[in-house]
Amino acid sequence: MPNEIKDAHTVDGKSFPYIFEQNAAVPLKTSSGGIVRVNVYRPKTSTTDKVPVLLTYGPYGKDIHYKDFHPKSFSEVNPEHHSEHSAWETPDPGFWTKFGYAVVRADERGLGQSPGFLDTMSRGTSEAFFDVVEWAAEQPWSSGKVGLLGISYYAGSQWRVAARKPKGLACMIPWEGMSDYYRDRCRHGGILSNGFVKFWWNRQVITNQYGKPGRSASNWGPDTIDGDLSDEEREKNRQDQTIDTTKYRFRDEEYYASKEYDMADIEVPLLSVGNWGGILLHLRGNIEGYTHAGSDFKYLRMITGRHDLPFYYKEEVEIQRSFLDAFLKGEDIVGWSVKGKLPAVDLVLRKGDVGFNDAEKEKVYERRTENEWPIARTRYTKYYLTPSQTLTPVEPITTRTQKLSYKALGTMKDFQGLQFKTPSFEEETEITGHIVAHLNVSLSPTPSGPTPSDIDLFLTLRYISPEGKEVFYTGTAGDPIPLTKGWLRVSLRKTNPCHPKHREYLPWRDYFSTDVQPVIPGDVYAVDVEVWPTNVIIEKGGKLVFEVSSGDTQGSGIFTHDHPEDRSEARFAGLNHVHFGPKSFNWVTLPVIPPK
Repeated sequence: MPNEIKDAHTVDGKSFPYIFEQNAAVPLKTSSGGIVRVNVYRPKTSTTDKVPVLLTYGPYGKDIHYKDFHPKSFSEVNPEHHSEHSAWETPDPGFWTKFGYAVVRADERGLGQSPGFLDTMSRGTSEAFFDVVEWAAEQPWSSGKVGLLGISYYAGSQWRVAARKPKGLACMIPWEGMSDYYRDRCRHGGILSNGFVKFWWNRQVITNQYGKPGRSASNWGPDTIDGDLSDEEREKNRQDQTIDTTKYRFRDEEYYASKEYDMADIEVPLLSVGNWGGILLHLRGNIEGYTHAGSDFKYLRMITGRHDLPFYYKEEVEIQRSFLDAFLKGEDIVGWSVKGKLPAVDLVLRKGDVGFNDAEKEKVYERRTENEWPIARTRYTKYYLTPSQTLTPVEPITTRTQKLSYKALGTMKDFQGLQFKTPSFEEETEITGHIVAHLNVSLSPTPSGPTPSDIDLFLTLRYISPEGKEVFYTGTAGDPIPLTKGWLRVSLRKTNPCHPKHREYLPWRDYFSTDVQPVIPGDVYAVDVEVWPTNVIIEKGGKLVFEVSSGDTQGSGIFTHDHPEDRSEARFAGLNHVHFGPKSFNWVTLPVIPPK
């Protein structure tokens, strides 16, 4: 770094109900060296008492108060979690220190007060996180046991560091945290999810880069204590995700390959908390992370609601605390640490139309435990698409070929696609688990347009109540969303059935550059499309709608896929088709759950 690194560590044991250490420097052991700065909030105990640590590591600024980062959200947070040092998506020090925990909050390398190269979710920053975990376990006030607790990015980073097995890490609660950088976040089915990456990078990350001037004046945390850096210096000192995710398209390129890890290397006890409403970012990662982690004690808990508030609900905090007490304090009241004592899976069941973004109304949803995921009694049931745009569990009898067509490159404002609807269900039916769609598709040019060479499939599953109204659920930002979505770029249709993670209900794709296959006008391609898992109790008289489109549709929110380079007219414009015939059956496999 061009600026001299200062020692800015201060300790305040009088001004707050806890001891507050600001800007403690954690030396990094990796080849890059340097430091990461952390804030420590610890109980006012005797000098001989040692306490367990709750640790977060992320990009949003350890010193930016929650009320400044997102005022409206903070006003809605459970007041028990309001303190002088509340911060977005992290455990509140005022609350947790009262229960005998130290909270350590780190500025990720290259952000806030931590010098270094800004490269979020990279191997290098994960190595720095590793060093912070070990540092927290070695402090004189630490019991030597560290737990990870946080939302979204502060959850996603947990999977990676846990797989590295730092000394002292004792448990983790990744709360709505994607675990697969490529599939969950950047490229859904191979299609660039540019809308969110752009929003996230420009509002929440680059605004907090180390050395950025004017932060204090804009009420975005304090200025860098070592001094400002020029625009040119900061640009050289970062990997820009809006550029990189567009430039790199495949998992065998170094950009994505360097971010991979083996989930089976995770061995610490974990409680993965996923949200049925996280259908465009975190949901898949929480379920897959739970499924593939190598931990002896691992639990999956599903919730509903916005991504920012349930973490602080009183009942959810009690779940967090009992889990952390069990593995960080050895105080296990309910049996988290007793093999087989608790069911591994705890689901919330979405039944009825309670509206969206209303936490009180969502409390009517019942919960049910299961011993495994996917649920062992699942009946994977095919619902067939028909040329008359129905969706039926009865295999159609057809003697002639037909096709339905729609324009390519649709948008949320200009829907281009097809909808297939079931008859009214004759009895209450539960759908919970993984979904896969099998489609026979082709493309053709328009009379005056270019010759297209690829198809992007955007799939959506919707629920229609017995009253004939579509039921919307609470999305990540409180927006109305359907049941779930799925995507596939047809040139990346190749699956790898030999991969150990390949499952009939969840096809495995490597997304390697060597997997690209041609898409030729007039040729029909049979593809299996992963649709993200979901839950709904279909009431008697309710219906399902399966939507096939050529672009984002209602419910996508800020998670759009519309980058002009990634989805160019030259490559995608034209007509897309779904084919039906004696050798071209199309279906959606739904996970039907019979009663216990």
